[in-house]
Amino acid sequence: MTTFADLGVASDIVDALAGKGIIDAFPIQEQTIPLALAGQDIIGQAKTGTGKTFGFGLPIIQRIGDDPEGGVKVLVVVPTRELCVQVTEDLEIATSNRPTKIVSIYGGKAYEGQIEQLKAGAQIVVGTPGRLLDLASQRLLSLKNVSEMVLDEADKMLDLGFLADIEKLMAQTPPTRHTMLFSATMPGPIVALARRFMVRPIHIRATDPDEGLTQANIKHLVYRAHSLDKEEVISRILQAEGRGKTVIFTRTKRAAAKLVEELNDRGFNAAAVHGDLNQDQRERAMAAFKAGKKDVLIATDVAARGIDVDDVTHVINHTIPDDDKAYLHRVGRTGRAGKTGIAVTFVDWDDLHKWALINRALEFGQPEPTETYSSSPHLYDDLDIPQGTKGRLKPTSAAPRSSTAGRAEGGSASRSSTAVRAEVDAERAPRSTRSRRRTRGGESAEQAGDGATTTDAPEAREPGTGTHDGKGPEHHDGNSAPQRRRRRRGPRTGGPTPQA
Repeated sequence: MTTFADLGVASDIVDALAGKGIIDAFPIQEQTIPLALAGQDIIGQAKTGTGKTFGFGLPIIQRIGDDPEGGVKVLVVVPTRELCVQVTEDLEIATSNRPTKIVSIYGGKAYEGQIEQLKAGAQIVVGTPGRLLDLASQRLLSLKNVSEMVLDEADKMLDLGFLADIEKLMAQTPPTRHTMLFSATMPGPIVALARRFMVRPIHIRATDPDEGLTQANIKHLVYRAHSLDKEEVISRILQAEGRGKTVIFTRTKRAAAKLVEELNDRGFNAAAVHGDLNQDQRERAMAAFKAGKKDVLIATDVAARGIDVDDVTHVINHTIPDDDKAYLHRVGRTGRAGKTGIAVTFVDWDDLHKWALINRALEFGQPEPTETYSSSPHLYDDLDIPQGTKGRLKPTSAAPRSSTAGRAEGGSASRSSTAVRAEVDAERAPRSTRSRRRTRGGESAEQAGDGATTTDAPEAREPGTGTHDGKGPEHHDGNSAPQRRRRRRGPRTGGPTPQA
């Protein structure tokens, strides 16, 4: 293995990294660092998790020296808040033996603190395009002395619509600056950007340090699961032998919020990052997860871009990702740096076509996901779950009983697989056979409660709760036309109506 000292990195930076157990360089670092130290413009094609932060970070730290004067000398532009925080943390590790000041600039936080740090004399600024451009337009951030500029995950910034902002930022920096651009893919607009703002760049195509071993390092398990049983299945997976930090991906913010509440109620130590949380809440959740105070992190795709933790043992796709690229991004949170990992994906009945496309693109050879329930024996065997494991770590007698599917309340036996299969059959039945009964909020009965299911049988009514209950002909249950009261008709002769 090549060490950072072998690549020409200064001894104080090498010592700072060694203090964190970082000694050997990854392939992208071996290729990037010597060229970047010499001032060569670089286009690095690499995905998250390959070690590119130190690949560009160590050279820019060394090139600006340890003189704290001179204003902002380095500008690192990233697409998301989470990645901004992650890059800043990595650069702070490398500069721990230097007086270099680093500041994170991103939206979702108050301006005042960021402005104070800039005025205090930051040499390195890591930020997202919108907030950087905002401060620059207010003349609170000066880019006239920038000698080093890095664009990280440029294709993500293109996807998020930041290309115009990036061009404006680059136009405010000196044309003689040293520039590095990193991107997992090279779409046309990114290539055009590089040609316009870079000087004879060298293209480095970096591989994952474990590429070729990715499939061997990660065990992929694909289950066709029922939505009412997923929380119970996940609760049992979280009790598997050797399970460490776990990331669970959901499709929506609402699903993430519901799942973190459910898992915490079951006794697990879970946190969440999603768009409905403010930035401080998301940062606290990420910090707790990295520090090990929380060992389960529930995230949506966008919020998870900054998750860069090496000791994740399990990734669970609560809902299937949209395509093979999203799948690889999710499961890439585990099996990193030569370690092994397990990726579990739940496929809903309506999403089988998505799995067919992912399976074909990635050549998994699993065209048909295994039908799986919380009581399925193969679930215990596949994931090394101890026999007899239930869906709750500890009983909570004070908590109200929930109708959530599959909950093993107080360690009691979970619902039988026969009951779950019956619900699955009802779920897969043609829509025309389902009841049209609606709740007052407009949801179907199936949606109204955690365990509610529809039925074709007529609903039994209590005495006095029929269509006519003494409130007049307008009063009805909202499903059928109101019943009209039959009026007693008088004699055909037109005479007066007889009195009762």
